[in-house]
Amino acid sequence: MSSNLRAAGKFLVFLGKSLFSILEALIFGLIPRPRKNVAGEIVLITGSGSGLGRLLALQFARLGSVLVLWDINSQGNEETLQMAREAGAMRVHAYTCDCSRKEDVYRVANQVKKEVGDVSILINNAGIVTGKNFLNCPDELMEKSFDVNFKAHLWTYKAFLPAMIANDHGHLVCISSSAGLVGVNGLADYCASKFAAVGFAESMFVETFALKQKGIKTTIVCPFFIKTGMFEGCTTRCPLLLPILDPEYTVRKIVDAILQERLYLFIPKFLYLMLFLKSFLPTKTGLIIGEYLGVLESMEGFTGQKKKV
Repeated sequence: MSSNLRAAGKFLVFLGKSLFSILEALIFGLIPRPRKNVAGEIVLITGSGSGLGRLLALQFARLGSVLVLWDINSQGNEETLQMAREAGAMRVHAYTCDCSRKEDVYRVANQVKKEVGDVSILINNAGIVTGKNFLNCPDELMEKSFDVNFKAHLWTYKAFLPAMIANDHGHLVCISSSAGLVGVNGLADYCASKFAAVGFAESMFVETFALKQKGIKTTIVCPFFIKTGMFEGCTTRCPLLLPILDPEYTVRKIVDAILQERLYLFIPKFLYLMLFLKSFLPTKTGLIIGEYLGVLESMEGFTGQKKKV
């Protein structure tokens, strides 16, 4: 009898928590969540020497954060540092780091801890794309994709998560891609690395939840193609549903999601519907939709980032 009462009690608690969480989600779907203050927070951004990383740095500079900039391109990173200072950053530190090399990540991470302090917001943004069909892609380029787009996340988490756990305070941000949600023709290695990044970030979110680390937040960002030059030449047949994204708009959405402590951010919103349809539609129907949207041909004109002469 007592075991039945305990089971019934647990079920009622479970039901109450579930209903409350659904109600909370519905309310915040209509009313914007309150935004947290990140002034004074130490924000580390990988791939900050250009593109999305640079724009993220400028946004956090305006919010009063302490910036730690990582990029393999020293010149680009120094330019970002100067721009961040002009944008109002009081403290900004630039480090040359090859995120594809575990030893480099650990070495520079130790430098940051000694010279700046404990990182409280970690934004894994660095990424590369080969843009080649699988059989035409050299092995070393595929390995590089995994090293930068996924494995670097393992090493940065290993370096900075212990202090977050000790302080029960931190925010882990994974900049993935819509290619981390659905397979894309011509992006096999990129998709695989981005799927891995999403899976890892989700798993670590669950792990911190299981450890009752309520002060550690996670945000997983999956945008469609962005006009940063990385996907130069890529096209969309349905710009109303799947537009090539403006970088400034994308960064505003990302920063807003971080400040609101949202777990997932898919841009554009059509990606939420696409992922939902993928979960139950017949495979053939999904391919027909992809064909209609032009997703199968989106990489045909790919030229990629033009190197500066």
